[in-house]
Amino acid sequence: MPEFFNVLPPDEARELLFRHITAVLPAETIHTSQANGRVTAVAITAPHALPQFRRSTMDGYALRAADTFGASESLPAFLQVVGEVTMGQAATVELGVGQAAIVHTGGMIPATADAVVQIEQTQTVSGERLSVIGERFPFEIEVLRAVAVGQNVLQVGEDVRLGAEILPAGHILRPQDVGGLLALGLTAVSVVRRPRVGILATGDEVITPEETAVPGQIRDVNSYTVAGLVEQAGGVPVLGGIVPDDFAALETAAANLLAQTDMLVMSAGSSVSVRDMTVQVIDGLGEPGVLLHGVATRPGKPTIVGAVGGKPVLGLPGNPVSAMIQFDMFGVPAIYRLQGVQKMPRRGLVWARLGQNIASESGREDYVPARLEDSADGLLAIPVFGKSNLIYTLVNADGLIKIPLNKGGLLAGEWVEVRLF
Repeated sequence: MPEFFNVLPPDEARELLFRHITAVLPAETIHTSQANGRVTAVAITAPHALPQFRRSTMDGYALRAADTFGASESLPAFLQVVGEVTMGQAATVELGVGQAAIVHTGGMIPATADAVVQIEQTQTVSGERLSVIGERFPFEIEVLRAVAVGQNVLQVGEDVRLGAEILPAGHILRPQDVGGLLALGLTAVSVVRRPRVGILATGDEVITPEETAVPGQIRDVNSYTVAGLVEQAGGVPVLGGIVPDDFAALETAAANLLAQTDMLVMSAGSSVSVRDMTVQVIDGLGEPGVLLHGVATRPGKPTIVGAVGGKPVLGLPGNPVSAMIQFDMFGVPAIYRLQGVQKMPRRGLVWARLGQNIASESGREDYVPARLEDSADGLLAIPVFGKSNLIYTLVNADGLIKIPLNKGGLLAGEWVEVRLF
């Protein structure tokens, strides 16, 4: 097997993978209150306008704007208050010329009113501003400032029009989206089923975290870091356990797990060696099999990217830093794509000054863990150097500094973009 054949830059490698992913996951209906972070299966339209009635944005008086034209503190407009709109009830007060009604924030505007004057811009004829409810009607007020038609009033449909598309299909629901749906009375929402991601660890030297390691053995880390990333992306991790370095055992475990899930991830076995079986196993699972073996990045160059029957299949390096970074680069976007999300959600990014020089090679993307510290000039990014098999390189970091594909390193003092974990 040629070493690292068909090596591609990360962006091209992702696009190649996306072309072979089929987002065919079924939809399920859940209560809207439980939908935060889920992905809409269909476009959602408004069953009614919002607001459904004209509402006041202020505590004050509903009135006819024309009755206040020219009003000022030196020459106020005098209006007669003839009633009050009770919160939570329809406005039944009828206003004639020169009349007003007490309204509260969110209250309905009488049909014969077209504006609201803020209570602070009025006073009773006695010289006091109205501060309590329960005045006997009618009483007279002075309006100290003119208001325009529609001022301090939310119109019907000003927020959402009847029948308008409020959320497209493939939209990741956020807390404000959940609130918006519930405001329209949409208590159930159709969402894409969470993708199930099968995770296999391989290697004769790998043991479970519960076991006591003897010299030559290492505990399985990758299954759990990958599982955490799967959950963050909206998927369901399915741990397939640890498979020894035996072709038949790996082939059987991979085939069984892929049949039960929507995506398969295998860690270790991606380095080019006589014991490398991952490529052969992926090719044997179905078409098209391995799409590329090798990505122009560091760490994680020997990553295997493949697909079987529209399902993504990844072979990650065994080193935990490489595995986590590469799954974040390929596995996480694939999970979103399986749910019908065409555009990746924005990730947490900050700008910081680089604390020291970082060397790099042109022609590949480098990702360097960094911790963030406060300084007089803002955030300072301090590289956390370490080999890709040292998980605490990431534990001690706050994010990753990306060194672009064709840049030969970064200099201390430069502003750099740090991708937060």
